Amino acid sequence: MNYITIVACPICSKKIIWSKFNKWRPFCSKRCQLIDLGGWLHEEKN
Repeated sequence: MNYITIVACPICSKKIIWSKFNKWRPFCSKRCQLIDLGGWLHEEKN
């Protein structure tokens, strides 16, 4: 039996399917991925 795992993007909370085919996971898009990276680069995150 196959189950689909749905997760929320950590930046915008959009619901996405957790899949190896989602190249931005755990984010919903490249935009959210870059927002997260920017936070790390500006030391806003630990």
